[in-house]
Amino acid sequence: MFENIVDMALLKKLFSLTFLLLVVFALWQCARRGTPSGGPKDVTPPELIKTEPPNLTTNFKAKTIKLVFDEYIKLQDVQNQLIVSPPLKYLPLITPQSGASKSIEITLKDTLRENTTYTINFGQSIVDHNEGNPNSFLSYVFSTGDYIDSLTLSGAVKDAFKRKAEEFVSVMLYEIDTAYNDSTIYKYPPNYLTNTFDSLPLFQLENLKAGKYSLVGITDKAKNNVFDQRTDKIGFLTDTITIPTDSVYLLDLFLEEPDYSVSVPSYVAKNRILFGYTGDGSDIEIQPLTTLPDSVKTTILKERGKDTLNYWLTPTDIDSIIFTVTNDKLKLTDTFTVKTRKLDLDSLQLSPSHNRQIGFEDQFELLANTPITAIDSSLVEIFDKDTVQTPFAMRLDTIENKVFVDFEKVDNQRYYLTLLPGAIEDFFTTQNDTLQIGLATGSYADFGNMELTISGAVQYPILVQLLDEKEEIVREIYSLQPETYSFNNLDPKTYGVRVIFDSNENQKWDTGNYLKKTQPEVVKYFPDLIEMRANWEQRQTFIIVE
Repeated sequence: MFENIVDMALLKKLFSLTFLLLVVFALWQCARRGTPSGGPKDVTPPELIKTEPPNLTTNFKAKTIKLVFDEYIKLQDVQNQLIVSPPLKYLPLITPQSGASKSIEITLKDTLRENTTYTINFGQSIVDHNEGNPNSFLSYVFSTGDYIDSLTLSGAVKDAFKRKAEEFVSVMLYEIDTAYNDSTIYKYPPNYLTNTFDSLPLFQLENLKAGKYSLVGITDKAKNNVFDQRTDKIGFLTDTITIPTDSVYLLDLFLEEPDYSVSVPSYVAKNRILFGYTGDGSDIEIQPLTTLPDSVKTTILKERGKDTLNYWLTPTDIDSIIFTVTNDKLKLTDTFTVKTRKLDLDSLQLSPSHNRQIGFEDQFELLANTPITAIDSSLVEIFDKDTVQTPFAMRLDTIENKVFVDFEKVDNQRYYLTLLPGAIEDFFTTQNDTLQIGLATGSYADFGNMELTISGAVQYPILVQLLDEKEEIVREIYSLQPETYSFNNLDPKTYGVRVIFDSNENQKWDTGNYLKKTQPEVVKYFPDLIEMRANWEQRQTFIIVE
């Protein structure tokens, strides 16, 4: 009996020890498996659970608004995302601006209009603290009157010239009443305001009241809710909108040509005075009122690619010169006094358009910094790699101030161009020094060819432009009637196609003007990018729809 009791006690001890070892082993196995994963990633945005005063409050009189969420949130890019409609003179104060909190407080600093529905739209600026999931387009709406306006208007924006519209375009609705005129958008904020965001160029204006309105979109770089012609792109509807409406509206954004003005001129070299301007400078005339010595010769040349006129003159000891700058078209005249300074002379420098490599379709040019007045092709030679002389032709472009050198190019060839002294002479009778340039062509098999056909709703004449991935022009063809457009010997890469309807037949794209109520010329993009490979023949058809 005693032995049995001992055996039972021993068994109990052995069982307890075994159980303890099993528990330790199980815990050790769990520890070996690594740290817990934390579960699935949180993709749920924060939820608004309470507002004080309640959302959609009428006869609103509060100065502060509190929004409470179901989890910790933070504000992200609220300066760009927050939209108050109608706009307030002073943006509300939102706290806390940093850190995590389960609520935010909005303090109104403006006196609110009577009988007006207000919308505070946070865009995607309210995100959860841990994962950054946004509560997209959260709005708080209230009315200082007896009811909430509930009408809506929707649409989209696009860039009139580029393929993609800018982000955060402000879309404005102005009520057409006795105070509204064409200059209102330059001075006063709109009655209603919303914006597009960074993903889609779409907009929706909500909580509107019935009436007649003018619709405008601007890029609003200064974020002041008014149009600044110098910096903002603008899109507008010529026709009045009557709300309620089921129509969807499209705004074409463009940057206006700025109003004409002339900057104060100044000497930038001993032989050059710079006259800067904005707007259309085609009708500018510059005349000195000061009598210049007979020995002083002058000429005027537009600086290539800039809104600048260079007034070139042979050096003189006159301390100052008085000029008039006249725009005959606008009947405007400005008078300036330009004082001389101790400066060096601008001397002739030639820059080749190509170094080493040149394409089969490329035009070789020599660009000058001082006005070219004469060329002498007898002082120019071109030889190939076998020292065989290559025929060529030279011509002077006095407007662009450059010299074209045309010669036939064949594949896998090297060319050596030599300009002897005197081949090019400028306004100051300065001649070039000896200039030698080496150029080479590749193999035809290294390039591709494209044929493009355009049909559909086309209005001729058109400008057909082949673009690189940065939308820079690679080639362009001006066309007066339907034809097949050939772009040969293209580098292997991706291209886009842009077609401009040249309604005024000046062979360039023209922008619009808000005050003149003119829209920009129509631009159409081929919907896809075109991949060009070496030794390829591409045939594409662009069907243009209205």
